[in-house]
Amino acid sequence: GGGGGGGGCGGGVGEGRSGSEGETVRVWGVVAGESVQTRKGHTGGVGAALFSPGGREIVSGSEDETVRIWDAVTGESVQTLEGHTGAVTSAQFSPDGRQIVSGSEDETVRIWDAVTGESVQTLKGHTRDVWSAQFSPDGRQIVSGSIDKTVRIWDAVTGERVQTLKGHTGAA
Repeated sequence: GGGGGGGGCGGGVGEGRSGSEGETVRVWGVVAGESVQTRKGHTGGVGAALFSPGGREIVSGSEDETVRIWDAVTGESVQTLEGHTGAVTSAQFSPDGRQIVSGSEDETVRIWDAVTGESVQTLKGHTRDVWSAQFSPDGRQIVSGSIDKTVRIWDAVTGERVQTLKGHTGAA
């Protein structure tokens, strides 16, 4: 999850978004606190959902191992991105809205073309589930966090690992 391309917890004025343990993505009216749209399409729980930078689309990641792009106005599923082999725990648009980054329990981070839905790159190096993946504000780097107790920084263009940050402790 985490904040991201859509301005963190929301996108459009007066709206927020949420993932769910069910197979839906909901858009909430922040002022009234009412669900204004429910999107169905995933066949597993939804763990990530964020607006695109312009607020016209929503990206979501699911236990069904897919990333979906939704039209934020109509609620229709626009594309299903397939390639992960584990639950998708994180999904976010790049700052320019042209790419999507996703993290998965398959220990990978993927970069997708947001227009074609094609997987552009698969970033490998984590040794456990990836729980978080996000573009830097300028879109040039990606940061990912994993149960393997590392934070990795990647070059978003080449896919090369730039740095591995170690130091978190605890059960893994």
